Amino acid sequence: MNPPSSLTNLSNWQEQAEQYLIKGNYSKAANLYEQAIEAEPDVKSHYWNLGLMLLLQGQEAEAQTTWFLAIAEGESENVDLWTAELLQVLQTEAERQEERGDFSLAWAIRQHIREINPNDINNLLQIIQLSIKLETFTGDELKSLGVIEILQSETQVKVDSDLLLQVLKNGLKHAPLHPLLLEFVEACLPHVDDAYAFTYIVIDAAIDIAYFIKQPGVAARLAELCLNVDANRLEVMMSLASFYQNATLYDKGIETAKLCFSEAQTLPAKVYTSHILLRALMNAGGYWQESLSVFQQHELLLSELIQEKPLNISQGYVLGLFCSTFFLCYFKDNAKSNRLIHNQVAQICQNNLEIYANEQSVRYRQGLLLNKKKNISPKPLRIGYLSSCLGRHSVGWLARWIFQYYDRDRFQVYTYAVTNEFINNALEEWYINQVFKAHRLGKDSIKIADQIYQDEIDILVDLDSRTADVSCEVMGLKPAPVQVTWLGWDASGLPSIDYFIADPYVLPDSAQDYYTEKIWRLPQTYIAVDGFEVGVPSIRRDQLDIPSDAVVYLSAQRGYKRHADTVRWQMKIIKEVPNSYFLIKGLADQESLQRLFQQIAEEEGINGNRLRFLPMVPSEEIHRANLGIADVVLDTYPYNGATTTLETLWMCIPIVTRVGEQFAARNSYTMMMNVGVKEGIAWTDEEYIEWGIRLGKDAALRQQISWKLRQSKHTSPLWNGKQFTREMEKAYEQMWANYVEGNK
Repeated sequence: MNPPSSLTNLSNWQEQAEQYLIKGNYSKAANLYEQAIEAEPDVKSHYWNLGLMLLLQGQEAEAQTTWFLAIAEGESENVDLWTAELLQVLQTEAERQEERGDFSLAWAIRQHIREINPNDINNLLQIIQLSIKLETFTGDELKSLGVIEILQSETQVKVDSDLLLQVLKNGLKHAPLHPLLLEFVEACLPHVDDAYAFTYIVIDAAIDIAYFIKQPGVAARLAELCLNVDANRLEVMMSLASFYQNATLYDKGIETAKLCFSEAQTLPAKVYTSHILLRALMNAGGYWQESLSVFQQHELLLSELIQEKPLNISQGYVLGLFCSTFFLCYFKDNAKSNRLIHNQVAQICQNNLEIYANEQSVRYRQGLLLNKKKNISPKPLRIGYLSSCLGRHSVGWLARWIFQYYDRDRFQVYTYAVTNEFINNALEEWYINQVFKAHRLGKDSIKIADQIYQDEIDILVDLDSRTADVSCEVMGLKPAPVQVTWLGWDASGLPSIDYFIADPYVLPDSAQDYYTEKIWRLPQTYIAVDGFEVGVPSIRRDQLDIPSDAVVYLSAQRGYKRHADTVRWQMKIIKEVPNSYFLIKGLADQESLQRLFQQIAEEEGINGNRLRFLPMVPSEEIHRANLGIADVVLDTYPYNGATTTLETLWMCIPIVTRVGEQFAARNSYTMMMNVGVKEGIAWTDEEYIEWGIRLGKDAALRQQISWKLRQSKHTSPLWNGKQFTREMEKAYEQMWANYVEGNK
């Protein structure tokens, strides 16, 4: 094109206009295009660019007028061509503004593209992307922009599949519970080119929704949609089975878990899907015989896995195997045998982890070795706590005191929350406010481990153990020189863990023989709290049709802990205590749980009318208040209560517990010893029944125990969070001294 006559002093006026645009001098660029139009009024591209320069200066009305007058002043057969040219000019500038990070301006330009071509699906998707970057996205845009309607239309739509996946991923992250998201995901299905990428994005979001946002029903619906693309089918079904279980859709959870197991081909997949099936049955709580059969099958698979010691297991299955031994202690109290299986499976997981995360593992190991050579004892000591439970969870309730009372001069405390970065609750916020630095890092193990390593944590304390696969993976990477397991569960058995916190009672003297971790016994108790918040009770005896003079027994545990043998002991106790009633409460499939209890009651000759099944309540505070209805609490075995036992003792209610060999069977024992109450501690099955009967018949003895428990609130180490914190701090300092001196 020749330069317009009015621009003859410029050798290349278009290049000059482009330079003005790049430098943001839109008024000068506009002036050049105005001169060009004056010289060449029939060249439509001058109008498109002039309008753009006006738009970039915020003169939207003038820009639109410039474009539409140019289109109107021409032959109608050229309108489509001119419109396409204008759209290309706007598209190019929108992309340029996005590259330079001016998302507001890019969004405004794309809104004009939308006005000209409202059905350009890719432009609409870009508008949503920009809304997310501008943090204005609500989810309503999916409807207001017509995105879902266009994707659902029968006319052929040319969608940028990569862009669609990006919008899907970001939409699920930023508005995961918006009611239109499910509809949007479904509308995307016909337009997906990469089924595996689609499935990964949706299932990854569903896991966040299920476990962090606590909406497993929504997660299940997302997983169901993923089955339509026929990719990663087994992995999708494994997640779906767990979502169903957490959503209390117990029958669907069991059915899907069985289907998973039937489709598993490799040994790691069979072990993991067997664990998922076991979880489904145990979660329901009333399928004891079937659970026992699956457990025996699961033990055989674990034995085969231990024999084969496979390597190059994919990361997904390694994460599954971390938790695959979880239910051993729910079925049998054989500490040595269970620990051996835990340890061997943990070693297999560790071996595979060091293959697929070799770069990180080596970097941490070399870095920690280099730091150790400096031989500088840090002041203050940096303690990191890793957990997915620092909120309204048993761990969250029990760990508060060590965060409240820690010595800020001697220690810097960091938290690494395996939780969604924008999910908050009051208790989680409380933890954040107590510590030197808090991180919410999601479920990316490498990201979490890197942050721990960069923070130069000296002692990393895992509060999850084998209840959380991500925490196991982080601990396996060994990002801190000293690593400890405390509170959340029994020890994980990972070779990368140095210590397991215990006390004189919760593990027998011989336990070190079968623990890979060094057992660090605190002098009195491995846990202490200052107390619990108690609300207003929501149940009364008359509401439950229980006489005021009756003896009320209570067992409040989730379905996992309902071992049929223990239920039978409990029925024998009820049978021998006249005018007694048994209250059963806990998260489970109520229909199957009632069937189990009623069946065993009938076998023991007990009228089922003496059983009461209590509903769940809205809060922990109300749950604790409701404990006061009981005269005696009957503990579970071989997996005792832990938080529930502490709550029972705090409410001054006598408890009967069966002491075993394993950690899970000794929680109530250590707590009772620490409050000075031995009445109710049974060392055999027969003693459990005897204590249950005796406490039911002897009201004076119950009163004496309640008095002891009330007095213990002023004297017991179990109710002294400050003293306990000092003991933990001494342990940390000695652990660090051992490390510096080369003893560990």
